[in-house]
Amino acid sequence: MAESYSPLLISLKTAILATAVTVILGILAARLVIRFPEKAQWLTDGILTLPLVLPPTVIGFILLMIFGKNSPLGQALLQLGIRVVFSWSGAVIAAIVVSFPLMYRTTKAAFEQMDQNLIDAGRTMGLSERYIFWRIRVPVSLPGIGAGMVLAFARAIGEFGATLMIAGNIPGKTQTVPLIIYTATAAGDMRLAMQWVAVIVAISLFSIGGMNVWLALQGRKAGKA
Repeated sequence: MAESYSPLLISLKTAILATAVTVILGILAARLVIRFPEKAQWLTDGILTLPLVLPPTVIGFILLMIFGKNSPLGQALLQLGIRVVFSWSGAVIAAIVVSFPLMYRTTKAAFEQMDQNLIDAGRTMGLSERYIFWRIRVPVSLPGIGAGMVLAFARAIGEFGATLMIAGNIPGKTQTVPLIIYTATAAGDMRLAMQWVAVIVAISLFSIGGMNVWLALQGRKAGKA
């Protein structure tokens, strides 16, 4: 019975861990980039957002070049007993890479839209930049950060191409829900494919619905404040 649910468990574990990492990286990256001059921001935005527009197979190929056994990093990791290619860690890395741009862009937009007078007031009071960021900018931007987190989770749990390239399609190990849908369809088992399609659609709808409810609650709190 546990084996029949393994794609769902693997997908959830992968997406949850990838989202946790992506939230941290997205917030820190947005914090760093908003300090850059406008021209530098344009270039940095392009680099950090690139996985959003690249085909997933291209992302998977690049990850193979970075973490493959013939690459310097891949060889160094193998000497430490860490294997990325055809492993669950490879699936997590793929999910992080493809979901990061959504978290980063949404968070950066939330930071840029907040009232600059709040930041200036904090500086006038002698507050440190770190304090202003974590105690003023982040709390005010929570609706945007929350939206980015949900979008990143939905993207991570639906990742297919990059995961297939670097982690493979190993049942019970790296086979996520999108991969078992692909496998079932290729084998002509449309009933099994439809069952898993229903599961992934339900999860996605639940995530989006949860985000909408949370944003509505945040809006009410802001209105009362």
